Amino acid sequence: MSNSGIWFLQNIDATEIFCPTKMAHHDGDKHNQRVFKKGESIYLPEDEANKIYFIQQGRVKIRSQGGDDKEIIKAVLGKGEIFGEMALIKDDVRRDQAVAMEETSLCIVDKDDINSLMPSRNGLQNFFLNLFGARILEMENRLESLVFKDSRSRIVHFLLELADKKGEAVGFETVVRKFLTHQEIANLTATSRQTVTTVLNDLRNKEIIKFDRRRLLIRSLEKLEHELQVA
Repeated sequence: MSNSGIWFLQNIDATEIFCPTKMAHHDGDKHNQRVFKKGESIYLPEDEANKIYFIQQGRVKIRSQGGDDKEIIKAVLGKGEIFGEMALIKDDVRRDQAVAMEETSLCIVDKDDINSLMPSRNGLQNFFLNLFGARILEMENRLESLVFKDSRSRIVHFLLELADKKGEAVGFETVVRKFLTHQEIANLTATSRQTVTTVLNDLRNKEIIKFDRRRLLIRSLEKLEHELQVA
């Protein structure tokens, strides 16, 4: 499987560089920790883009709303990941919405504070350079998937990437906890909920995966990869 990842499966852990405790030591009054309830908006389109967010616990989805009110999920992020970083390179307003998918604890840092730390912290500079580069690559990979892969292939590829980024080895199997809903997978892969349900049920009937609302169990990564060849 590819290790490059795709836009909606970012796995950049900033704990060692962007640790709230270390940042607070620089200026504790300017660093805010806040808990968001499930479904609560963290920011909305047209909000001022002046803060960077670090996920301590929970999950966040970055979404946009299409002209037909269809949700487009750009990213699903978890513990140790950062979002809202575009504020560092553009003085503007938000173009998308960030929503807590469950109770989520965030460290919220003013972009001016990050910019003031950059000259003295090479590690911080390198982190954000790598972050920007990785996300550009992930967007390119997602675009290629949308253009060159059919719906079934995109869903299978999504499951493989999910296993690569979020999976835990359990013997010869791989488990992904906090599995997404069929509609969320559809919104991430530019497919329909019905198509996602059909593909997942087919893979379950072939005894390649098992799933429920809490987890995805991949019984054989090799068989799942083979599905890309026959899709």
